[in-house]
Formats: sequence, structure tokens, C-alpha cells
Amino acid sequence: MYRQVGSPKFDENGMIKKGLIIRHLVLPNNIDNTQKVLKWIKENIDEEVYVSVMTQYFPTYKANEYEEINRKISKEEYDEIENYIYELGIENGYMQDYPEENEEQYVPKWEY
Repeated sequence: MYRQVGSPKFDENGMIKKGLIIRHLVLPNNIDNTQKVLKWIKENIDEEVYVSVMTQYFPTYKANEYEEINRKISKEEYDEIENYIYELGIENGYMQDYPEENEEQYVPKWEY
């Protein structure tokens, strides 16, 4: 993807018009994977590319049947990832705030 679109290009209002933003969803009990992904990005992708670390995961549908993913990420997991981003020196990007409450805001209201 990076070879196709390159680094982000912004307009005069700061809106991205072209380029790559990598989005990564942090899952509970899977911080090692997130650290590996972030390290790979740091070592293999141009530093101008933006990284969006999403922390909004919460269990829906049948996720409650699997203990590993039957909860949102903990504050400790969140802090560990945030610290790791700083440790790696990733400067371009965003990390969502810790989802303290109201995770339902991320679920679309589907009509059947």
C-alpha cells in the first residue's frame, strides 16, 4: 500500500488528501502483537506515515464466548502501548483516549 500511495500529503487546512495512514486495533490479552506491529512499522515504513492506534475494542456478538477477548483493554494495557509508542519514537499519528465508558458509541444502530 505504501508503494502505491506514499507518505501523507495535506491541504492548506491540514486535511489529508493522499497517502497512507495505518490503523491498528488493540485487542485485550494481545499487547505483544501490538508491540510487534508497531515495531515493524517503525523499522519498515517511512516515518512520515501516520499510525492510528485504536483502543475502542469491546466484545460484541459471540466474543463473550472467548475469555481472551471478552473484555475491553485494561488501563494497564493501554498505558503499556502508549509508553511503547514513545519508546519507539513514533511521532506521526494518533492514539485514541482510553475508553473509560460508553463503548456503545462505536456500535452502529443496525435496522433489521
